[in-house]
Amino acid sequence: MKPIPQVLLIFLVTVFLVGTQSASAESWPKFPWPQFRGPNGDGIARAENVPSKFDEETGLEWKTELPGRGWSSPVFDGTHLWMTTAVEKFPSEEERLAKLRADGEEEKKFKSRQVADRIEIAVLKVDYATGDLVEEIVLATINEPQTIHTFNSFASPTPIIDDGVLYAHFGTFGTFAVGMATSEVKWHRRIELEHGVGPGSSPFIYQNLLILICDGVDQQFVTALNKSNGEDVWRTNRPEMRAPLGDQKKSYNTPVLVRGADGEEQLICMGAQWLVSYVPDTGKEIWKLDHGSGFSVVPRPVFSEKTQLLYLSTGFGKPMLLAIRVDGKGDITEQNKIMWREEKRIPAKPSPLLVGDELYVISDGGIASCFDALTGTHHWTERVDGNYSASPLFADGKIYFANQEGTINVLKPGKTFALAETNQLEGSIMASPLAYDGALIIRSDTAIYRFSN
Repeated sequence: MKPIPQVLLIFLVTVFLVGTQSASAESWPKFPWPQFRGPNGDGIARAENVPSKFDEETGLEWKTELPGRGWSSPVFDGTHLWMTTAVEKFPSEEERLAKLRADGEEEKKFKSRQVADRIEIAVLKVDYATGDLVEEIVLATINEPQTIHTFNSFASPTPIIDDGVLYAHFGTFGTFAVGMATSEVKWHRRIELEHGVGPGSSPFIYQNLLILICDGVDQQFVTALNKSNGEDVWRTNRPEMRAPLGDQKKSYNTPVLVRGADGEEQLICMGAQWLVSYVPDTGKEIWKLDHGSGFSVVPRPVFSEKTQLLYLSTGFGKPMLLAIRVDGKGDITEQNKIMWREEKRIPAKPSPLLVGDELYVISDGGIASCFDALTGTHHWTERVDGNYSASPLFADGKIYFANQEGTINVLKPGKTFALAETNQLEGSIMASPLAYDGALIIRSDTAIYRFSN
């Protein structure tokens, strides 16, 4: 870890001492879990009596098999759980290879490419109390969709709910506004984009805007749609990149809204090479930072009003964990805004988790680490077996790490490593879990579960 210059450390300590907590009560939306990573988009649940020991029998309230396939995390309106899915029709292996050749794919990538003849994209509505699949709302049928990575799904972005409407985003396959009471599609858009390996960025709501990060292989931009009718409000192209290949320009991040020490709101949109801050209602660039050569960035950053630092992973390539001040203007690359960094055992897919004064990360290969959020001081690093894509959850004084092998490891937060429980479910977990008072909701690749004590 690189040390902090003394003058910047003094500044940070001052901010830390006078600052407020990162999640004020007034900032929590009215819906229990409206978006990817919860009310504030940071994986923090204000929930009590959440179970730490559970399996297919112990603590199971219900388990519901789900149609199709999707890695999107559930969102919750207080009565129903909502998520997206895609029902796929696949070609034969001979037809798959023929399509990849026709598309000009490199043969060395054939094994990692998933080809579908047709997909039917839909929204699923599950009763929170009973687990009943209330409705499958079919939105569109896409013939010969873009190929995606075998590790991805055609329904990976997490939907977002606001004012009785669910906004389901499938990347280039379509964006839909669905009335939650009527299940009717109010509007839909198709934004053409070459994802390279499939969609991943989840949508974000700011006032009357639905904001989408569209960082593809062919073009990279951030756009805001009128959430009432889907019409364009603004679109801002990403800064010029030095990467020679479009594959190294793509990214899959989800916006974060922060409020700086000056009280001004900023829309933070992480991408390949550049971290950029925008004016939320206009898309005007406030500042940008060249973070290196990272691309295909998945982890959603987290922000602390207490430290006034933004914490992020730089994505694929060689992931780095950065703590960045958000008080700059223009190109801040050379302005000493990076307070600390860590280059070892950093995730390319799971998002960081900020609990109190500690920052937690888990690498894709299952190495968990804890750092002091202000200084970057390393507290501990331990192996937590498994491979990880889902982002961690903090609920009822516990940290939940769910892996692709269906294992949910429960840790006690703190400056020393403490594994409290290890739980095993069937299937694989790619979606991030959510917690509500007395319950833990987990979506696997085939089902959704509700557990309670």
